[in-house]
Amino acid sequence: MQSSEPSIGVDIGGTKILAALVDADGMITRQLHRPTPARDVPATERAIAELVQELGDGEPSCPVGVGAAGWMNRDSSRVLFSPHLSWRDEPVRDRLESQLGRPVTLVNDADAAGWAEYRFGAARGVNDMVCLTLGTGIGGSFILGGEVYRGSSGIAGEFGHQTIVPGGHRCACGNRGCWEQYASGNALGRDGAELVRSKSPVAHSLREACNDDPSTVTGALVTELAVQGDAACRDLIEEMGQWLGLGISNLVSVLDPGMVVIGGGLGSAKTELLAVAEAHYRRTLSGRGYRPFAQICRAQLGPSAGLIGAADLARRQAR
Repeated sequence: MQSSEPSIGVDIGGTKILAALVDADGMITRQLHRPTPARDVPATERAIAELVQELGDGEPSCPVGVGAAGWMNRDSSRVLFSPHLSWRDEPVRDRLESQLGRPVTLVNDADAAGWAEYRFGAARGVNDMVCLTLGTGIGGSFILGGEVYRGSSGIAGEFGHQTIVPGGHRCACGNRGCWEQYASGNALGRDGAELVRSKSPVAHSLREACNDDPSTVTGALVTELAVQGDAACRDLIEEMGQWLGLGISNLVSVLDPGMVVIGGGLGSAKTELLAVAEAHYRRTLSGRGYRPFAQICRAQLGPSAGLIGAADLARRQAR
């Protein structure tokens, strides 16, 4: 396969499967999508195959990269666990290759996004970088020496589950005090709901926006009000930024990357959030004043990063 040929990237979300034809420069030339079949493994794999076959019509040797939340084994042949789907130690690569008749590369979705930012986005030219994706939780990946670092068993990069507050908030992973319980969209929504529940007068705008129903408060609502200037919601964003900065400080102390790229949601509040996070990171980094600070940058490729990264890793594997 020549490096100029396109490849196909697939990004499997909880509600939607995206697939795209991606050229060697990381540009998407065509994109399709379908709903994710709920917890139906055969139907999900058929949907992937149908999207790939439609995109790959006329490109019979075009390789495919499939990105999904979850853990892949070291040689990326099996999905050990996927939270959105019912894949549990499944030989997904071999099944898809059998259906498609073309090479398939399985990729963790955060690894795919990080690789895209390294190759085509904010971290071009930085061989050691961390990529964080802020969403309902915190996704993460680590590029070491120009390669995705996956650890001895293939599941490195679960940065959101470092314990940052022993005995803290319960996490879906089963532990308490995980970083993503303090620096994610879910955490922001939970804290906003607590303000509403307390009937605090400082949360007047938030209470009004949710009709005094804390169950309807989301991170997106808190963010929207913060951008509009609501003081209570801006305080919640600032507090989240401090937790984000502390976790970044931990990662930089351990991994010593040249850059930390941050993507994901939070829209217009991201500029303020990252400013707070960087300031707190600089106040808490071990050895500060005697070592360089890793650069903190916003991701450049947006929601397409996973598609682009999965496609590029598949192209690289095929070569």
